[in-house]
Parts: sequence; structure tokens; C-alpha cells
Amino acid sequence: MICAFGGDPKKVTIWGESAGAMPVGLQMVANDGNSEGLFRAGFMQSGSPLPVGNILQGQKYYDALVSDTGCSSASDTLQCLREVPCETLFDAVNQSPSLRLSSYDAFVIAWKPRADGVFLTDDPQKLVQQGLVADVPFVASDCDDQGTSFSLFTLNVTTDTQFEEYIKTYWFPNVPSSTIKEIMQYYPANISQGSPFDTGTLNALTPQFKRFAALQGDAFFQAPRRFLLQNRSGKQALWTFTSKRFKTLPYLGSVHGSDMFNVLAGGDIVSYLVRFVSNLDLNGGTDLYWPQYTTAEPNMLELLDGSIQQALTEDTYRADAMAFLTKVLLAYPV
Repeated sequence: MICAFGGDPKKVTIWGESAGAMPVGLQMVANDGNSEGLFRAGFMQSGSPLPVGNILQGQKYYDALVSDTGCSSASDTLQCLREVPCETLFDAVNQSPSLRLSSYDAFVIAWKPRADGVFLTDDPQKLVQQGLVADVPFVASDCDDQGTSFSLFTLNVTTDTQFEEYIKTYWFPNVPSSTIKEIMQYYPANISQGSPFDTGTLNALTPQFKRFAALQGDAFFQAPRRFLLQNRSGKQALWTFTSKRFKTLPYLGSVHGSDMFNVLAGGDIVSYLVRFVSNLDLNGGTDLYWPQYTTAEPNMLELLDGSIQQALTEDTYRADAMAFLTKVLLAYPV
């Protein structure tokens, strides 16, 4: 099919943003990292191999779906689901928790990818840890304030006690209380340390909003990205960038998805992407030279507002906090 569109099947780059980037990351660890030559590079914007567990974690959602569709008494519940009217199945699925910006429990997701022992032989981050990753060049990136939009509907959580109860219930139900306390120390209620980052005391919708945004953005996006980069450093060509554009957007800052404006408008990241797809090298033309990431030199391209729109920095921010989150999520995947 690629040939039918004039493409070269030997030069496929898989690209995606958010729910498109996460499958790119999962394809890279699928089949124990054996891509079977189906793609030669990956480009992930706001997504990477997820901190999720095995398929048994989804059993309660399957059971609820079976019940809501009237299939509980069937001898073969899966076949029953295949035969129920589309509208019935659709309505039942919509009762399941999903990744929604308008949801109080935004990151409780029923039908997310999980290790099945076949396509994903282990938890995705454990596959990264084991080195079972496709040996192809890749880019992994994030927006600076990934968690803000997902935290807008937790505004009734205003105290430390309520925050602790929330993350214990919706993020870390099996994690010891002492570990929860440590997470809270790494992500304190000090609003000047929260997200939108680098905005001081601004954008604090509630005393806990910026704390929520920092923790949730790091747990689901930033920490998994860095974990992937650190584990693959020295093994293949890899790059990373952060988008800090739209930082002055009230309460949201450089919000999840804001990097897509760059892509849809044909901005500078598209120039880098086109070169990468063409020859596996991001550099050339008049754009700022973008060096590869290594653990010794964790180079990161910054996309900025203002007269200077590109700069280089190091991917070292919130290092201890993200390392601790990664340790917890490896032990207790969501």
C-alpha cells in the first residue's frame, strides 16, 4: 500500500502525538523489540512506552462491560459481545472510565494497552528496562506543562489530605502510605514549583492545582519519556525536545497538545521531521543544530515564544522527582 502512494516501504517512520505517540512507543517494544523491518524510525510527541501493567488489571472493566450489555449469563461472553447491537456496546463502553480532560479521574483508563504476553510480553516500561526495544533512531518529546489540562476537574481538592487521598485512590491504590508521603514531598504544595512551570505564584486555580498538574504530567508523560531515553542512550540515535510555547496561556501554559499547532501550521518542528523521515538526520537548513541525547550529555531542544524561538538545554529538570516516580511505577504500574 505504501508503494501505491509513491512511498518507499523501506523508509517508514512512525509518527504520532499523544494517543498517537504512545502506540509508536508500544510498537517499539512490541514483539520484544523486533520490528520485523516494518519501520526504520519513530517520532513521538507527548507520549512514549506507558507505565501500564498486565491485562489482568482490566478484568473488572471487562466484567462490567459484560454485565452492562446483558451478556453475563452467556457461556461465551466474548462471542456475546461480538453479537450485541452496536448501539448497546457503544453505550456500555461509554460507561467505562477513559482519558478525558473533563473527568475527575482523568488518568483512570479502562481500555488502555496492557501486557498480554504475546504482543507485549511484559509491562512496557519493563521491556524498556530489559533492553527489548526496536533498534531504530527515534525522537521523544513533551510539552512543558503536560498535566494542566488533565487537572482542571480536580479543583474541589484543595488540601494536602484531599490530595493524598486522591492520588492514593486514583493513581497508586496499592502503594504503601509511606511511599505516597514521599511522592508528596517530591511534588509539594508550593505553587511556585508547580505547573505551569516557571510561572511563580500565577495560575494557581486552587492551592493544589499546580501540584496536581506537575505530578500528573510527569507520571504519565515526562518520566516515561526520560526513562526511555536514559535506557537507550548509547544504543541507538535518539533526540528529545520540549515545547515551551504558549507559556502565557492562563492556567494551562505550554499545555498538552499545544505542540500540534507547530505541526499543523508547518512550523519549525516540521522541518526537522521532514529531514528525519528523509535521511534519519534532523539537522540541515537554517534551523538550530539539534544534537543527540546521551546520558552524559542529555541535550534537549527547546521551542520557545519570543524573538529567540529555539534553544538548547539539558533534560535534567526534576531529576530526583521523576526518578522516584519511575521507580514507583515500575513496581506498581497503573
